[in-house]
Amino acid sequence: MMQRSLLQLSRLGASGSLLALILLCLGWEIFLSPLRAGGSLLFLKALPLLSPLFGILRGKRYTYQWAGMLILLYFTEGVVRTWSETGLGQVLAATEVALSVLFFACTITYAKYTAQRYQSANVA
Repeated sequence: MMQRSLLQLSRLGASGSLLALILLCLGWEIFLSPLRAGGSLLFLKALPLLSPLFGILRGKRYTYQWAGMLILLYFTEGVVRTWSETGLGQVLAATEVALSVLFFACTITYAKYTAQRYQSANVA
């Protein structure tokens, strides 16, 4: 029972943080604090986040596994920009770090607790 609720919570957390990160990347680079006035093409960094979106929403374990590695790029960018920017850009970068850590923790949790189901299906 507890494992089921943990799985649901991790799916919800991963889905929510991924959607929030996509919206953050778009809003940050287009409206809120772009590198250049009027926006920059850096908003395209949100495109790789769209590739795992449907797999995450559907609960596909393999997508959780590789998306957990993809998110580390966004974590790294957030840490670098938190260190190098000031004002709103720094706050947005710190938010990117927090969302990527949440997503990573949720994907690891989901992959861990679904491993038994996939191992037993392959053995039988």
